[in-house]
Amino acid sequence: MINYEIKSHLAKLLATENMVVENRNVDTAQFDVEKRILTLPMWKRASNVVYDMLVGHEVGHALFTPNDWSWEDRVPKQFVNVVEDARIEKLMKRRYPGLSKSFYKGYEELSENDFFALKEANIDDMNLADRANLYFKIGNFIDIPFTSKEKEILTMMSETETFADAVMVAEELYKYCKGENKEKIENISLPNPNGGTQSSEEDNEESKESVDTDETSNSIEGSQSAGEGERDNNPNTNDTVEEEPKVQTDSMFEEGTAEFNGNLESGRGTNYLEIPKIDTDKVIISNKRIHKELEEYWTDCSTPKEYFCVYRKQNRVSPPKDFSGPDSEFAKFKKSSNKEVNYLVKEFECKKSADAYSRSFTSKTGTLDCTKLHTYKYNEDLFKKVNVIPNGKNHGLIFILDWSGSMSTCLTETIKQLYNLIWFCSKVNIPFDVYAFTNNYIHELRESYKESTIQEVKEYDFIVQPDFNLLHFFSSDVSRRDLDRHMNSVWRLVASLCTWVEYSTPNGYNLSGTPLNETIICLHDIIPQFKKKYAVQKVNVVILTDGESNALPYYKHWDYNGKENIGANRTYSGDYVRNRKTGHTYKVDYEYYKFTELLLKDLKQVHPDVNTIGIRISAPGDFKSFIRKYDKNLTEESYKKMRKEKSVAIKTSGYTSYFGILSTALDNQTDFDVEEGASKSKIKAAFVKNLNSKSLNKKVLSQFVDIIS
Repeated sequence: MINYEIKSHLAKLLATENMVVENRNVDTAQFDVEKRILTLPMWKRASNVVYDMLVGHEVGHALFTPNDWSWEDRVPKQFVNVVEDARIEKLMKRRYPGLSKSFYKGYEELSENDFFALKEANIDDMNLADRANLYFKIGNFIDIPFTSKEKEILTMMSETETFADAVMVAEELYKYCKGENKEKIENISLPNPNGGTQSSEEDNEESKESVDTDETSNSIEGSQSAGEGERDNNPNTNDTVEEEPKVQTDSMFEEGTAEFNGNLESGRGTNYLEIPKIDTDKVIISNKRIHKELEEYWTDCSTPKEYFCVYRKQNRVSPPKDFSGPDSEFAKFKKSSNKEVNYLVKEFECKKSADAYSRSFTSKTGTLDCTKLHTYKYNEDLFKKVNVIPNGKNHGLIFILDWSGSMSTCLTETIKQLYNLIWFCSKVNIPFDVYAFTNNYIHELRESYKESTIQEVKEYDFIVQPDFNLLHFFSSDVSRRDLDRHMNSVWRLVASLCTWVEYSTPNGYNLSGTPLNETIICLHDIIPQFKKKYAVQKVNVVILTDGESNALPYYKHWDYNGKENIGANRTYSGDYVRNRKTGHTYKVDYEYYKFTELLLKDLKQVHPDVNTIGIRISAPGDFKSFIRKYDKNLTEESYKKMRKEKSVAIKTSGYTSYFGILSTALDNQTDFDVEEGASKSKIKAAFVKNLNSKSLNKKVLSQFVDIIS
């Protein structure tokens, strides 16, 4: 079975450039000289060795055949093909000596399979172009006769170095074959007026001698001077219109390679899709704007409002909304999280110090150490030394929060985990940004894909929906006091979404769909901007989500009533995602969640120094299905162990590490509270429960610190 991605890499290596290689369901290979796109047919019926030979042949055209068509009015294309094929294959073998074996084995297989249908053909009757084409392709496996004059032309073909040389030799080859054609026509046996048949040469001699009868004389004169119309009506004349010579083997080579494709009409073809450039300035809703809107909303909710009561037919005043419940819960959680945050800080500092120590080295200062002067007779090292510790890398964290409807069951636990990490960053002075993805906040009307202002409309580019936005909830740019106020504000927002409270959710901040894939695409721009803004060297992206999203649609041209339009087309398994910068292609899998994995792998290729960490707070009913996505060989025994530990770290997804945590594990109260006068057994049970809840989070957070430190 042909691995098209590997063959694409082969083509790129042979071309010695990062050109684009596409394997499509097309008849013949094509090369766009300007865009540097090599399109290869999907030769499903070709063996691997024949496939390598065909790839080498087509790359030869890409490397050595220029986009020059000035010769078209002088010589037919087939003759140039024959000479050019011989030239480019010679040059490819010269550049890559190991490729000679692929050409030899490939043509040997074609010869054994009678690719050129020679069993029922007489090679001696073929014109020189056909025999030359066979000679340079399968000449090692069959005997082909040539005259001394023909051998001269073969030598010229084998010695061509430039395309101009190939065109010149092709002209000579064409003229020779045209002469061969004319000679054959002159030697065709014609009917004899006196009965029987004779050759045209004999007829000419006889006609010169036979001048006795007017009829014969008129017949010969007519045959020599007949007009074009008379020639067409007189098949017996020897002055017929010369037939253009053709290269049958060139046509057979194209038709034969096309047969390797199989049934072209049976499939929908392969599409190569690309990640678009997104205008993130129009996608990101600023931190300042968000909290201005939220503060105005909370203030409005806290203000009594006068309204007319229809039932009582009188003006009444609505009481202010009460935020004491969510605010006290936030204060309580912040206090209880101090130990976990301090543990994180301690782990981070220890690992950072250990890393710095491992990179430390001892250096001489150049200053004499007076305490060693008395050892000068047997000690050459009399200089003071100093321990040098190189500076570590600056760290930065980008958090992505899932703001989709399915998060309603675990959003409270997820926001707690996020807040722990934010307080950790604040304590160790790591710059951070927190974004929540949504398609429910529309700050600018974009009615159609065509009028989308966040990306250029380009065929085969993925479509980032115009209603997609990133809510910039938190930033390390603000003061700690403002950050605390912002976190309390978002805590109120989460409470309105997940629990019963007196106030409603502000307009535009409701939970929505899951534009996770759109967010990963935007990270291609957000990461470089973050690095530049904070002058950090090591960036970690943390995505807190409860799942993956479906494959993105892409732009596609289509005709409607003779007019060309562009619209959204669905991405199918078997399509490819192509990154022109890295040269990598990724095949789209039929499993929907694999598309997110694909985008994460591409992000890693573009930013190899960036860690992507997934944190998934999973409900008990979804925990097993989540693990099975990435561990097809999951056993009941191993699952019971994970269920007991209430967490799992997956390394086989697109993330650097994907942490799955049971929501029930984070829902436990972390305070060690017992009633006054409680028995020893109750105190012990409370202590064990408190210790277990903390140990789980410490275990996950410790692994998290290992990655980011």
